[in-house]
Amino acid sequence: MAKIGIFDLENHFAFYGAYHSNPVNIFIHMLFVWPIMFTGLVILYFTPALVDLNLPNGLIANYGLLFTVIYSGFYVGLDVKAGSLAGLLCFVCWVWGSSVAHQLGFSLAWKVVLAAQIFCWTGQFIGHGVFEKRAPALLDNLSQAFLMAPFFVLLEALQMGFGYEPYPGFHTRVKAKVDANIRAWKEEKQKKKM
Repeated sequence: MAKIGIFDLENHFAFYGAYHSNPVNIFIHMLFVWPIMFTGLVILYFTPALVDLNLPNGLIANYGLLFTVIYSGFYVGLDVKAGSLAGLLCFVCWVWGSSVAHQLGFSLAWKVVLAAQIFCWTGQFIGHGVFEKRAPALLDNLSQAFLMAPFFVLLEALQMGFGYEPYPGFHTRVKAKVDANIRAWKEEKQKKKM
């Protein structure tokens, strides 16, 4: 597998898209990816403060904020318009997740997070096994899959709902790469059967 440049949106999207070409699987991911991120931020609320910033409303400058900043910056670097929206959603998840965590307390929050994570991950694995009939992207590239999943489903929603493209011809070019990746995967799978 060739390396993808860190802000090469077209190749990131094509890599992830090759594992998510079935419409039912895409819909399942649209339902479950952001809740996975949200509940991850809920549990990260309980990590220690990295710096003491005296933030309002019980917010803590901890690993939850660090991941929020990293994800937001990465998304803006991929595409300023959609990335800014994704970054805003990340910060909303962090603030809301911190509030939920603060209200629940650790002893209840970890149970809620565990149940939500199991439910959401199970849904996604069913999407891959039953509808996509291909293992998830995280088995081939864990970090890329975790970084791209929230942005992928947001871009899919923006494209479906509003016809959004980061630049003219983006979806046509990505579709060609996705189709080529899927063909290569099927050929490799066929070779292994022989």
